[in-house]
Parts: sequence; C-alpha cells; structure tokens
Amino acid sequence: MLARGFTMVELMAVLIILGLLAAVVVRNFVGRVDDARVKVTKASLRELHTAVVEFHMDTGVWPDESEGLTVLIQEPAGVSNYRTGGYLETTDIPRDGWGRDFIYELNPESGKPFVIKSLGADDQGGGEGYDADLHSTDAE
Repeated sequence: MLARGFTMVELMAVLIILGLLAAVVVRNFVGRVDDARVKVTKASLRELHTAVVEFHMDTGVWPDESEGLTVLIQEPAGVSNYRTGGYLETTDIPRDGWGRDFIYELNPESGKPFVIKSLGADDQGGGEGYDADLHSTDAE
C-alpha cells in the first residue's frame, strides 16, 4: 500500500485560504478595538466633565489650567467647600482609550467655560475617524 501525501499545490491552496481568513479576522478585531477605545474615551470625558461641573458648583471656581484635572482628586489651596474625598471614585485621573492624559482647557474657543479633550488615535489636533479629537462638550 502506498502512502499518499499532499502536493505542493494543495499545501499552497490551504495556506492561501488560511491567510485570507486571518486577514478578515484581524481586520474585524482591529476595528472593534478602535471602537472600544473611542467608547471608553467618551465615557471618561463625560465622567470628568461632570466632576469638573460639580467642583465648580461646590467651590464657585473653575479649575485653572495649571491645576488641570488634579483638583478632582487633590484639594487645591485657597478653595472652600471642597468635597471630602474629591470628585472621582478613583484616586487617579482616568486616561483616554490610547493611554494618554486628557487635556483641560479653560475658556476654549467654543465659548464654553471649559473643555476636556483627547487628541484621538494619532495624538495630534484635528483628524478624522479614529484620529479625530474628542471633546467633553460634545461627548454623547
């Protein structure tokens, strides 16, 4: 009895099919990871925006840009009625979905009292898609 093996053409066909399947899986997975990063960033922006508004309601002042978001976890000097324990459930300021610090701006061009933003996947101003900047003033 003769043992029959695979021909080179059959092996190449199997490898091509596996490569195509892997490409489809990776493409779908990468899109979901980026979507998740945007969702996490938007949720953090909403949480931080609310915490800054609560800080303002309690103290009567907006955090200045030099203090930034640290006022949410550490009481700044010269502020009265600061909430015991701070304004976040954690002892650290959350980071955006790409692991970077959020940017706090007082009196931005939008005319709002403040904005908290992430520069998106590319870590540069502007951009489209996953590279677009995300702002607390328009986070859904």
